[in-house]
Amino acid sequence: MALDPYELDLRPILRAGGEPFADIMQAADGLAPSRSLRLLATFEPVPLYRTLARKGFDHAAREIGDGDWEVLFTRADSASGAGPGEQPRPSAGLTAQAWPEPLFHEDLRDLDPPEPMVRVLASLEEMRPGEVLSALLCREPLFLFPELRQRGHDWRGAAEPDGRSYRLLVRARVDSEAAA
Repeated sequence: MALDPYELDLRPILRAGGEPFADIMQAADGLAPSRSLRLLATFEPVPLYRTLARKGFDHAAREIGDGDWEVLFTRADSASGAGPGEQPRPSAGLTAQAWPEPLFHEDLRDLDPPEPMVRVLASLEEMRPGEVLSALLCREPLFLFPELRQRGHDWRGAAEPDGRSYRLLVRARVDSEAAA
């Protein structure tokens, strides 16, 4: 028999400008195998889908009004995906076949949010289609991912082996007409 979902209301944290990622990961890692996680957020947390999929979760999302979202994360299959607390190999998240070597490198670890996001987006404005930027950050840039998606850029990222940095590769948007 499945247990009721564990509910985590992130809206107060997000509205106060906080970063709830650690709370989400702690909740996901602490769930019983038959229990799901219900998140309430002020936006659709698209970057979490891949992160929690690596931990073996499927998701179902719906807008619940006033721009708020409800996402239910349930275990896909206890035999698939990474187990609780496991991370993919750092190089696995950065594999990008047919991507050129990065031409631009930025170390943004010493900057406070939102400056790393602002700098990455500004750099992308100056790049040609298909060029790649490598950025070293102090954490996974969850708020940057929706901005990259909206602008049509591709990205790959993973924690560095030391666990204290996050390497992000971003390929500048390639127009579909130019690629055809």
